[in-house]
Amino acid sequence: MQDLFKSIPHKFPAKDKALIEKAIEFATKAHTGQKRKSGEDFVQHPISAATILGQIFPDTATICATILHDITEDTETSHENLEKEFGEEIAKLVDGVTKLGHVRLRNSKDEYYVENLRKMFIATSQDVRVMLIKLADRLHNMRTLHALSDEKQQKIASETLEMYAPIAGRLGIGSWKDELEDLSFQIVSPKEYNETKEALQTELAKRDKNIKEMQKELSQILKLEGIKFEEITGRTKRIYSLSKKLLRYENDITKIYDLHALRIITRSTGDCYAVLGIIHKHFNPVPGRVKDFIATPKPNGYQSIHTTVFDKSGEVFEVQIRTDLMHETAERGIAAHWFYEEKGKPKQLEKGQTWFAELRAWQEEMAAHPEEFLEGLKVDFFKDRIFVLTPKGDVKDLPVGASVIDFAFAVHSDLGYQMMGAKIGGKIAKITDELKQGDVVEILKSKKAATPSRDWLLAAKTSHARSLIRKYLQENDKGIFQRVRELKLQDISSSLPTFFRKK
Repeated sequence: MQDLFKSIPHKFPAKDKALIEKAIEFATKAHTGQKRKSGEDFVQHPISAATILGQIFPDTATICATILHDITEDTETSHENLEKEFGEEIAKLVDGVTKLGHVRLRNSKDEYYVENLRKMFIATSQDVRVMLIKLADRLHNMRTLHALSDEKQQKIASETLEMYAPIAGRLGIGSWKDELEDLSFQIVSPKEYNETKEALQTELAKRDKNIKEMQKELSQILKLEGIKFEEITGRTKRIYSLSKKLLRYENDITKIYDLHALRIITRSTGDCYAVLGIIHKHFNPVPGRVKDFIATPKPNGYQSIHTTVFDKSGEVFEVQIRTDLMHETAERGIAAHWFYEEKGKPKQLEKGQTWFAELRAWQEEMAAHPEEFLEGLKVDFFKDRIFVLTPKGDVKDLPVGASVIDFAFAVHSDLGYQMMGAKIGGKIAKITDELKQGDVVEILKSKKAATPSRDWLLAAKTSHARSLIRKYLQENDKGIFQRVRELKLQDISSSLPTFFRKK
């Protein structure tokens, strides 16, 4: 009990602390005699998961629900009894996690796989804290996976890599995402994991001296320029992330500049841009390698400025510049603001809640096409994103690979249906052209309604655009058949479906 409170960087009021202690005592009693595969008392698992969660989101109700999350499933304790002892809020969270626990995502060939995904996200969209609990539960399970059989380890690790790590990333919880990926990667592809780890350690050993010198030099320069900053730290690239990047560089690790990035934590947003100017004053920047995620944050809320520069010996370094709050957001995601404003509902949690609500609405729209749900999920929510602008400067968030068609329907459904052409950066473009980060897109409208074709369907990447195009095609097909029936051409109607499919 004391270990839990020591491990969470937050001072709980006496009333909250007493409630957490009550939850631990209640869970310990309920799980008496139950053991994990490792041989330890079962109650150690929910308490450890609660500690993991509390380190990024020390909300009393959520911590209590994490401690109690297995209790109605694995003991004689009923939901009614739990609600009587701990109140409706905690009981509802436990119920949400229990329902989520029934979902199995470990075999994508399973005919129920898509439906299970739906159940999972419907349950989660009710309260984003349910997913936070589930992620903390999964992270502790991954840390202690060695006690299971090799087959079970493979299944759980694959599921984690495919689903839970991307969800943690989408919610902006970088620390959880990184650890889930590396723990899973080590089990799913042990040979590739070890090779990547060895290559990373070898290359870092070569760069270690230069990294320390660069860190010291940056500190001196900023002090001489009169810029106050919190700290300069180093960040080593994670193994799974490095393995994916190596694939793009033909496994040549010398071409990867951000193996070890220097991170400057400033006191204000203005200081971030001042630091960027000073760095470029003293070090030559690598052309095209400045990324401003402060002006244009990532969809998960991530903000930072990234620049890559040459030091005086010609070595290349990546430097990341951000405020303390931006750093907390990068590590804790939607839970970051808890540490900055403990009154009312955290703003970032509201943002996460909005994302899940959007996902829920989207999946209901996709109900008629379950075979596309999984693919759409990966494209729309887990794939890398790009930011595309309207001529008025409105930003549209789209997946990498999105076309002008996706952009038009993202702006407005009617705009998609009236589209006759487009301009990208002021130049005439095809509506099937793929968009890039920062493109300014103007949709050219027709006075007459456009006629979406199956070619549009092939070019569209987002489920929203595909759904609207499909709807148009279905309605127009129906209209043709209706006219055929009205003309009483019954003798040829049986051959029309094949004809139209070919067209």
